[in-house]
Amino acid sequence: MAEGLLNIRKLSGWYEKGRPVLSDLSLNLGAREITGLIGLNGAGKTTLLKILSGLHGGFRLEEAQFLGRPVQFRQESFKRCRYTVFAEDHSFGYFTFREYLSYVCAAYGKKPREEEVRRLIEGFHFEDCEHMLLRELSTGNQKKAFLITAFVLSPRLLLLDEPVNGLDFQSTEFLYRQISGYRDRGSILFASHILESLTLTADRVLVLEQGRIRQEFGREQMDPERIRAALGGGVE
Repeated sequence: MAEGLLNIRKLSGWYEKGRPVLSDLSLNLGAREITGLIGLNGAGKTTLLKILSGLHGGFRLEEAQFLGRPVQFRQESFKRCRYTVFAEDHSFGYFTFREYLSYVCAAYGKKPREEEVRRLIEGFHFEDCEHMLLRELSTGNQKKAFLITAFVLSPRLLLLDEPVNGLDFQSTEFLYRQISGYRDRGSILFASHILESLTLTADRVLVLEQGRIRQEFGREQMDPERIRAALGGGVE
């Protein structure tokens, strides 16, 4: 398999046997690379991220390697190297953001720098929410809580599912800068149906269709109309 951060060969995933959502999908993620994933509803984007996050057991694959070594998605060493922000997440509802951040950082063995936490809180305009229960926050502010946590942790592999959904304009612009600057710390794989989020930040865009990656666009090929045409016009 090609060298890189994460290499996967022939991954198939399902919720019901005999009805695959992913079919023999192969994926290579480079170190310090921002990779965008796009596909129509039902293409398997969220399923792929759930499998990589160790949250979905209905799958099989031929091989997976992380940093050149065989890996299982639920093994402890891999868990400490990745973090996922889902499109919606209602877990830890009775934690405040600060309590959740402390809990996650302890689980990852990381001591957060307060100046970095404050930079992210201010950048996402989250100042009025940091001591509120997560369950009391709006969908957009819940998303900000998990995004701030993700960038504080800065794992080798950051997985984002529709990260722009629910964010206001200023927070979206700030998020784009955080994604673009992540190459200094690690790699991001993010799924989005917003073309702008892909073309402004990604090194590559992968088109997921019928459970497989059908096309790939490099930076020099990343024209919104070409990507839109590859999906039959079904993206924003």
